[in-house]
Amino acid sequence: MSDQPSVVEAVASRGFFGGGEAKEMAPRTFHVPTMANSTAFVTDEGIVLVDCGVVQVGPHIHTAVRGYTKEPLNTVVYTHGHVDHCMGLQPWLEEGKPRVVAHENVPRRFRRYLRTVGLQEHINRIQFGFEDMRWPTDYVFPDTTYRDTLELTIGGERFVLTHGKGETDDATFVWAADRGVLCTGDFWISCVPNCGNPQKVQRYPEEWIVAFDQMIPLGAEVLLPGHGPAITGASEVKQALTDARDYLISIVDQTLAALNDGLPHDEIVARVKAPAKFADRPYLQPVYDRPEFIVRNLIRLHGGWWDGYPADLMPSTETEQAREIASLAGGVDKLIARARELASSDIALACHLAEWAVLADPSSKDAQACYRELFKSRAGEETSLMGRGIFMHAVREAKRALGE
Repeated sequence: MSDQPSVVEAVASRGFFGGGEAKEMAPRTFHVPTMANSTAFVTDEGIVLVDCGVVQVGPHIHTAVRGYTKEPLNTVVYTHGHVDHCMGLQPWLEEGKPRVVAHENVPRRFRRYLRTVGLQEHINRIQFGFEDMRWPTDYVFPDTTYRDTLELTIGGERFVLTHGKGETDDATFVWAADRGVLCTGDFWISCVPNCGNPQKVQRYPEEWIVAFDQMIPLGAEVLLPGHGPAITGASEVKQALTDARDYLISIVDQTLAALNDGLPHDEIVARVKAPAKFADRPYLQPVYDRPEFIVRNLIRLHGGWWDGYPADLMPSTETEQAREIASLAGGVDKLIARARELASSDIALACHLAEWAVLADPSSKDAQACYRELFKSRAGEETSLMGRGIFMHAVREAKRALGE
């Protein structure tokens, strides 16, 4: 049993994974908050379901909606192809096959997942601490796709689907125009936008800004997000979307300015700061992603992978560098002692020293113990799920090396 809360528990306690009571958020509009939220619009021709959850919570969503309405399922919209949003369809399929609608890039994502099952399992073991992670492969592909916008008329009501890039390149937000309800998918996740994930494919902060600019003029009365609590009231919805847009604009503008100055990547990351005026916004806290990670994703998008230091263009391996550093320091013990000395004043630098010690001599129990202690401490202080997941993975690896 871990002596630290799991990553999921840590983030859930901050509200990212939603939870709470399923309820009617507008007439005939039933919202089910789970790890990834789902919304059922009841129309005169049946249900329009926006997202169906991860496979483990699909039955919960189905039961909750069936407790609200017995109307048949007409259409399912995937807001994107992440598995926490589109793998919970099985209980509905037992009733019949609905139309499944998504952006045209969703099938391409599913095919990529099928080619990289092992990679996806590895990433999610690190990110979420799921040691027994098994990546799903039984995707229900959409039978209707679109490129830019698609207007569905179901039961005499309009549902406008709009494509945008943000967390993914296959994202859709759904505007229930006749109800004043906006389903954002993961364009809104109740914290700092997830456009910097260190382990996953490119995110798109600049295009995310465009999507916010498309959403804001709609005048939605209710915002039903991909994760976290709903927002009600037109002024509150507008304020939240505007704040998030301006947050990203600041990060993007600062990063591009630093890139234009020709700075090395680490100096760019150190220079760019999250806008202080949003520090108190509960929906712009770094509980999943971090602004530093967004900066690095922008650097990757515009500046390539080389970090600006010539030695890093074709470097020796990290292990080779660590052995030389240990030799120059006078041995692995010197690195360990200095790492512990720095732990309270500069934990980031201390972790480098501990990592060099482990790479230089993986058999050293003192090095592994120091590595475990420092990354456990750093994980305990980390606010973002991304960072915490990677730090706790280091802890687990050290424990395995120590036979714990």
